[in-house]
Amino acid sequence: MIAKDLITDEIPPLKHTDTGETALRWMDEFKVSHLPVLKNDNFVGLISESDILDRQDLEQSLDVLFDHLPRPYVKENAHIYEVLFKVAEHKISVIPILHEDETYAGCTSIHQLIMLIANTGSIKETGGIIVLEVNEIDYSLAQIAQIVESNNAKILSSYIFSSPDSTKLEVTLKINKIELDSIIRTFERYDYIISASYQKSNSDEDLQMRYDAVINFLKF
Repeated sequence: MIAKDLITDEIPPLKHTDTGETALRWMDEFKVSHLPVLKNDNFVGLISESDILDRQDLEQSLDVLFDHLPRPYVKENAHIYEVLFKVAEHKISVIPILHEDETYAGCTSIHQLIMLIANTGSIKETGGIIVLEVNEIDYSLAQIAQIVESNNAKILSSYIFSSPDSTKLEVTLKINKIELDSIIRTFERYDYIISASYQKSNSDEDLQMRYDAVINFLKF
């Protein structure tokens, strides 16, 4: 999925002639702390709630209040991973998306990105989760997949977390089986360290209720 597929019509951009008060009102209405600012339909920069609150006369227009605005953005053909990286890098709630000629195409929000990931990243699929601790030098997704598939299961998704202070990786696997005991035993025979596992139990209905509650909150 690429950036242009993520554009939402729910968050309009500000104009450079809008006032600081208007910007704050819109941020409150759309539940974001950043908004794109346009001048003649061109992207000027991204304004934050904290920047506006630092100013004194909020009845002034944005181009009077600010000589310069930061310009974090992604191009419309950027992969969703690049979009997520930019959002995390700049710690922003909204990321502007530009056409290849750098004219403004639209924007997306961290709220929408989380919703998308929750609905398309195998999170909703039935299955269990295994978290492995692996030495970076020993990591092999092919071997991990082979172990899972030897137990007549498949990996629905995998996520890797690494720390600059460690030579170990945390590998999280979403697997299409809800009973993981045989898979865990096979990993242990191959000397893998199981950090955690989450599988079928009597509390599944409770977990589903919690998941539904999170999704409903994100839709708010």
